[in-house]
Amino acid sequence: MTWVEKVKQTPSAALLFVQLAGVLLYPFMEATRPGRAAFSVFGVLVLALAVLAVRRTPSITWVSAALAGPAVVLLVAQIFSTASWLLPWSAAFEALLYFYAGVSLIRYMFADHAVTTDELFAVGATFTLFAWAFAYVYVVVQAMAPGSFTAAVNPDDPRSWVELLFLSFTTLSSTGLSDIVPIKPFARSVLMIEQLAGVLYVAMVVARIVGLTFARTGGSSDAPSYPGAAPVGSTATSPAAAEADDHS
Repeated sequence: MTWVEKVKQTPSAALLFVQLAGVLLYPFMEATRPGRAAFSVFGVLVLALAVLAVRRTPSITWVSAALAGPAVVLLVAQIFSTASWLLPWSAAFEALLYFYAGVSLIRYMFADHAVTTDELFAVGATFTLFAWAFAYVYVVVQAMAPGSFTAAVNPDDPRSWVELLFLSFTTLSSTGLSDIVPIKPFARSVLMIEQLAGVLYVAMVVARIVGLTFARTGGSSDAPSYPGAAPVGSTATSPAAAEADDHS
């Protein structure tokens, strides 16, 4: 089986691994113009994998492709241009696509009562999709209202992509705010929405795992509570009752 076939069979795994690789590579892409060009190319790859992942879900694929199209064009344009308006526009389309892909993967995981390997990877991929989506929303918020975020280091500077992604991960995972802090009202409102989304996502995943576990094992509150006990509703006689009958 070739790697292309493996990606087609487990697109969620490919999406998750590529995004995690991006977490490690992004710090080296922001400082130079070639690095920013590589960032755009990497962004196109992630968008393609997101569309491929949506194809495995009950959602409509052409909607994800329609959202990815403008984002790809704007990312490619950023390779050849330094126009500042390109970044928030591409971030807006990428955020929409990632939100759509994340919701699609949730539908994919809840579509049946069997857990496949790709669905297990979809749990992580969905989380990273929402983290990326909110980070891109923060890019748009910062472009619309400069100074929306501050930090312990260089507090008056615009926050970089890595800083906003770090803020998104720490917020979505409910580990607490990082050293990046929203200081304007709308930025704080968006952050509160992400906090709620993180809590709901974890709750949904845990509930799904517990539900599937009980469905697989046939768990029931009517199960015997001690060794040798007969199930509720059974006509079997307990050892103590049988001995009493023998002496009567």
